Amino acid sequence: MMHDIIIVGGGPAGLTAAVYALRGGKTALVIEKNGFGGQIAYSPKVENIPGTRTISGAEFAEKLTEQAMALGADVELETVVRVEADGEIKRVYTEEGSVFEGRALILATGVKHRMLGLEGETDLIGNGISFCAVCDGAFYTDRDVIMVGGGNSALQEALLLSEVCKSVTVVQNLPFFTGEKTLADALVAKENVKVLFSTLLVGYLQQDGQLTGVRVRTESGEEEEISADGVFLAVGLVPENEAFAEVVALDERGYFDADETCKTAVPGVFVAGDCRRKSVRQVTTAACDGTIAATAAADYLNSLQK
Repeated sequence: MMHDIIIVGGGPAGLTAAVYALRGGKTALVIEKNGFGGQIAYSPKVENIPGTRTISGAEFAEKLTEQAMALGADVELETVVRVEADGEIKRVYTEEGSVFEGRALILATGVKHRMLGLEGETDLIGNGISFCAVCDGAFYTDRDVIMVGGGNSALQEALLLSEVCKSVTVVQNLPFFTGEKTLADALVAKENVKVLFSTLLVGYLQQDGQLTGVRVRTESGEEEEISADGVFLAVGLVPENEAFAEVVALDERGYFDADETCKTAVPGVFVAGDCRRKSVRQVTTAACDGTIAATAAADYLNSLQK
């Protein structure tokens, strides 16, 4: 089946693009490799969406997915490995062996969790290292955990963990938090939360393949070991754009090198969301990109009919 617009990525940018494409009278296919909603689906509480005082990330993701599907969006859970976009027909190839065709393409591939790159880190994922307090926090009820990071995500996750864990130690490499002051104030007010500023996590301690603690280095260069049952990483995100580097130019950090118009140098190919070069990455800016990209894609398709 030929679609007017194929959207790679089912986060806020991709799903918003689908909504605007469909409302503009175009057919749309959204291809997502993990779960619809993107990273925000793992946020325990979202309070920065205009008109919504508070909502869980999972509920927001569900509502947005339902909205797109109710308007007629086709959806596929597959992993895109490459695209061909040098002609009027764009082809999207997946790891599962599918080939989808469309007249316009929106890449809303999002980002993935950044890791510290320490020895044994990959093997400890699921064995003491986690990224999502909503998903894994209950496993650490009445236990000691460490949160690494100081941005909004880290602060939100640490707040959630403080409600169930015996103790939460926040390790932040800077002498201050980079997240919102209201979140930081709420966190430091917790009696079972300890914050280590200007401190680096430099190693993991483990026994029989299970994490038992960490080794940290203070600003003075001294190292110490901290026992812990779990470590949650919230140290940033990296774009997942490698598979499309031959189609759309990337900047030095691996983000799609496109501005606020969401247009690329390739006719009929657009980008949207956190995967794009930008200074602010929030759910509202992702939705904005989805709107702009879908509108631009519809204009492009309309121009082909003239």
